[in-house]
Amino acid sequence: MLAILVLLATIAWPEPRPAPWGPGDSALTATPVPLDPGDPARRDVGRLHFLAGWELDSEDERFGGLSGMHVEAGRVTAISDVGLLTRFPLPGASPTLPVGFEPLLEGPGPRNRRASRDSEGLVVDRDRIWISFERRHSIWRYDRASLRAQSAARPESMRRWLGNSGAEALVRLADGRFLVFAEGRDDGAPFSEAIMFAGDAAVQETPAIRLRYRRPEGFRVTDAALLPDGRILILNRRFAWLRLSARLTLADPARPGADGIIESRVVATLESPLNVDNMEALAITRENGRTIVWIASDDDFMAIVRRTLLLKFELRL
Repeated sequence: MLAILVLLATIAWPEPRPAPWGPGDSALTATPVPLDPGDPARRDVGRLHFLAGWELDSEDERFGGLSGMHVEAGRVTAISDVGLLTRFPLPGASPTLPVGFEPLLEGPGPRNRRASRDSEGLVVDRDRIWISFERRHSIWRYDRASLRAQSAARPESMRRWLGNSGAEALVRLADGRFLVFAEGRDDGAPFSEAIMFAGDAAVQETPAIRLRYRRPEGFRVTDAALLPDGRILILNRRFAWLRLSARLTLADPARPGADGIIESRVVATLESPLNVDNMEALAITRENGRTIVWIASDDDFMAIVRRTLLLKFELRL
């Protein structure tokens, strides 16, 4: 055991490559992957039924770091953690996909610095896009077509969140309220802080209340998405002993407890030997009457040790 610990301590992990920037078009390679490499026939994990999965790769250094995702009309719109909007079609018969990159020209701090454009949460609604910036504790609203900023807020209730564990997940409820989750520290705490906004979270004057999310033990929030019935799915991640796992939970944020706690129940856990990585992005669609769950991973621009996975499930509650 001592020899193993010494070996782990001496591993020289590669540094993330410099934050890529700039608009343009390129190509992705989509390689199909099973849910369980050791049992390719396996389809079920918890309340999820596996439909398809792909490993996405590109020689273009701008691809990667996917932290928030929206799926609509056969296309993926994702935000990377360097403030770069990435758009590509869902994988199909061809292994090669076109991909486009559009940087957010307006945002908190310098445009080409990861520390100021660490974009994590993404909400798309008709002609508008909302994005949360983790380290700057702010929420911006953009025009969907032009990506011009329309409004921005740095809510007082979020300003004391820690720099690299702030506004991680953003979801818009059916009644127009917004809920933002802090990632929180990896300290074993039972709760993640959350803020419920009475309306547009990108407007500074919007009233807000503090809530707490009881997170699965050892996990931290990475994304959330609205279900057709008004409840939300919450994506949670754990990193322990060089292994990554993810847990999906179901919550009803419209009815927090009297003590302001959002409770949830586990829907599924993705862990070894399943195909799982740094799962950070979550989206919900409807397909032939079924609720479809899309989960994508963030490779942190370190493709040598991490992958960009896109997994498709049917939710069976």
